[in-house]
Amino acid sequence: MKVITVANNKGGVGKTMNAYQLTCHLANQGHRVLVIDLDSQANLSSTFGVQIQRTLIPEWLIGDIEIEDVVLPSEGEGEFHQNIDIIASSRHLANLSKLLILSEQEIRRGAGRKERLLKKRLKVIEEKYNYVVIDTPPMLGDELIMALVASNKILIPTQAQDYSIDGLEELMDTFEIIRETENPNLEFAIIPSMVNKRRKIENQRLSELAQSFQITPSIRNLVQMQESISTKTPIFEMNKNSEGYKDYQALWESLSL
Repeated sequence: MKVITVANNKGGVGKTMNAYQLTCHLANQGHRVLVIDLDSQANLSSTFGVQIQRTLIPEWLIGDIEIEDVVLPSEGEGEFHQNIDIIASSRHLANLSKLLILSEQEIRRGAGRKERLLKKRLKVIEEKYNYVVIDTPPMLGDELIMALVASNKILIPTQAQDYSIDGLEELMDTFEIIRETENPNLEFAIIPSMVNKRRKIENQRLSELAQSFQITPSIRNLVQMQESISTKTPIFEMNKNSEGYKDYQALWESLSL
C-alpha cells in the first residue's frame, strides 16, 4: 500500500483539485483507494458526495474507535467510484490539536509520539487498499506532520508566483526534518499548478523553480479544471482532446503511478 499526501502550507494552489484527480485516476486504473480528508474545510469529502456533521477522525487517530467506524463509500457517479472509500472531514477536525493535548498520556502509551498516530492506524489496512490519498489543510499543523510521517510520497502543488514559491521553503524545511527523524524514504514531487503560460512572469518563475527543484509537468489554469470540480467529474471523463486531459496524463506519466 502506497500513501500519497497532497500538501502545501499555502491555500488556493490547487491542492484539493489534484487530490481529487489523483484519486479518480487511481480508482479508474482498478486500484482500491482510501481518501483521508484532513482539512476541516472538507472540500475533498464533499467533492466525492460525502458530507457529515461531525468527523470522528480525532477519535480514530487516538484509538478510541476502529477504522470501520469512520470509513464511508464514495457517493460519486461512475463505476470507478466503487473503488473509493472516504474518511471524511468536518469543522470538528479544527479541534484536533486540543484533543491531542488532552489525550497526551494515552498517545504516549500507544504510539510514543503524536506524529506517529496516523502511520500506526494505517498499518491495519495495508492489505485492503492499494493507495491512500491524503488531503491536508493549508498550514504546518499536526495534520500535515502526521501525514508526512505516514506517507511514501508528498505531492506539492504550487503556483508560479512569488509568495507561493517563497512558502515552499518552510514546507521543504519541515519535509527534511521529517525525513531525517521519522521517515527516511519519504519522496516529494513539486507540481506547478494553476499555471498561465501566457504570462511572462509565470514562465520566469517556473524557470526559477526548476533551477531549485525537480518539477513535474505543469497543470494549467483552465476553465475545464473548475468545471471538473463543480460537476464532480474527473478530467479523464471529459474531452480527451482537451488541454486539461493532456496536462494530467503527462503528470501521471511523470509520477509513474
